[in-house]
Amino acid sequence: MESVSFKWLFLSFLFLSSAHSALCTVDGVNGGKVRGVNLGNWLVIEGWMKPSLFDGIINEDMLDGAKVQFKSLSTKKYVCAEEGGDSGVVTVDREKASGWETFRLWRVSPSEYQLRSFKGQFLSCAGQGASVTAISGLPSLKETFTIERSGNGRVRIKHSSGIYIQASSGNNLKADYVGTPAFDDGNAAIFEMTFDGGRLQGEYQLSNGHGPEKAKQVLTEHRNSYITREDFQFLSQNGINTVRIPVGWWITKDPNPPAPYVGGGLAALDNAFKWAQEFGMKCIIDLHAAPGSQNGMDHSSSRDGFIEWTKSDNIQQSLDAIQFLAAKYGSDPSLVGIELLNEPHSPEVPLDTVLNYYKDGYNIVRKHSATAYVIMSQMIGPGDPADIYKANTGKSNVVLDLHYYNLYDDKFNNMSTQENIDFLYNTRKTQMDSLKSADGPLVFIGEWVNEFGRGGSQEDYQNFGRAQLDVYGSASFGWAYWSFKNVQQHWSLEWNINNNYLQL
Repeated sequence: MESVSFKWLFLSFLFLSSAHSALCTVDGVNGGKVRGVNLGNWLVIEGWMKPSLFDGIINEDMLDGAKVQFKSLSTKKYVCAEEGGDSGVVTVDREKASGWETFRLWRVSPSEYQLRSFKGQFLSCAGQGASVTAISGLPSLKETFTIERSGNGRVRIKHSSGIYIQASSGNNLKADYVGTPAFDDGNAAIFEMTFDGGRLQGEYQLSNGHGPEKAKQVLTEHRNSYITREDFQFLSQNGINTVRIPVGWWITKDPNPPAPYVGGGLAALDNAFKWAQEFGMKCIIDLHAAPGSQNGMDHSSSRDGFIEWTKSDNIQQSLDAIQFLAAKYGSDPSLVGIELLNEPHSPEVPLDTVLNYYKDGYNIVRKHSATAYVIMSQMIGPGDPADIYKANTGKSNVVLDLHYYNLYDDKFNNMSTQENIDFLYNTRKTQMDSLKSADGPLVFIGEWVNEFGRGGSQEDYQNFGRAQLDVYGSASFGWAYWSFKNVQQHWSLEWNINNNYLQL
C-alpha cells in the first residue's frame, strides 16, 4: 500500500510539474522563457548612457527642463511666482529659493527661453513698462525672453519687445530698464542665475538643443552604429533570445515627426525585426515615451519634468501609437509582445486611468494579433504591483512587467553583497511568488542590472549576478537586462559578458 501511494504521489508530482512548466512556456521563444536585454538609448535617448551625444550644443546646461533661479543683485532677493504661479503675481522679495522661486526652461534658441513656474504657468510680459506676470498657460512671443550670460553666473534678461527687465520699486519685476545694463554690482537689471538639481538629458533635450539639421546628423549616426546586426549575433551567441526595444510615440509619425524630433527611428526598428528573425530571436516593442510624459523623466522624453500624459488627448495619442505598432508588426514572426506603457508614475497618473488604458490597449493589440503578449508595466511611486496584477485588463497572454533595482533607495547604500543577495530571495522572490495565478498574468522582470548600492569586487558582482539570474529566472515570462550598451560599465550587458562579471 505504501509503495502504491508513493508511486501515485510521484506520478502526480510529475504531472503537476509538467503542467506548471507548460503554463510557464512563452509561445515562440527559444527555451520557453524570455532571456532578454533592453536596447536602451537607441530609439529613445537617455543622455546618461552616452553623454557624448550632447557634445557641441551651445549652452548645454540650459536645455529644456533645466531648473533655474534668479537673484537680484540690487535687492539680494529672489524672483518668485506667488503661489507657484496660481496667483499670477511675480515678485522679487524672497530671501531664499524653493519651488515658487524655481523656473523650468523651454528652449526656443540657444539664447531665447520661456520660463515655466512651479504650477505650470509661464512668465509673461505685455511689453515696455509692463510687469512680468505668471498667467499664461501656453507660451508665445509675450512669454519669450533672451537670457544673456556673463562669465560669472550673472545674467540680464531681455523681453521679446526688446526691453530689459529689472527689479523695480515695490518688489515688482518690470520691463522698464532704459538702454543696455552693464553687469555691475547693484544693477537692478542684473541677476545671479543658479541651477537647481540635475538636468534632463532625453531625446527632446538632444533634438531641440542641437537643432533640426545637427540633430538629424547626430541621431542618424547614432542609430546606425549603436545597435547593429553584429550585436544581434553577439547576443544570440550568448544565450539572449529576446530584445526589449524602447520606442517613443513620435516613431509612428516617421519619416516626418513633429519638431523637435527627427525621423529615421522606424527604419532602425525594421532592422531590429529583420536581425531578430535572422538569429532566431524575438522582439518586444515597448512604448517607453508617451506624449505628455507619463513619468516626467528624460527616458520618457519629457520636455520639462511635468507629468502631463493624462491631459489633452495624450492618452488617445498613445492608443493611436499602439494601433500603429500593432498593425505594422502584429503579424511579424519576430514579435513576441507589445508593452503598452513604461513606468507610469503614481500618484500623478491615477491607477484607474492606467487600468482603463491597459484594457483599451489590450483590445487594440488583439485586433491585429491573437497571440502577441500584451505587457503592462508596474507603476513607479506609491502603489502595489498586485493592483495591476489583479485587474481584469485582458483575457489571454497578458504579462505584468516589474522593474527590480537594488538602487534608488537609501536602504541599499550600506548593504553588503550577501545582504543584497538575501534581499533578492527574501523580498523580490517573495513578491514574485505572491503574483502567481493559473489564470493571471505572467510575470516579467523587464529591467534589472548587475549593480548594487555599495558595489564590490568582481567576485561580489558574479555572486550578485548569479543570484539575480536565479531569482528572476523563476519569473513565469522571463527577464530582460538593462541595458545592452552603456558607458556606465556595470549597466552594460555587453561589458558584463566580455569581462566575466555576469555569467549567463
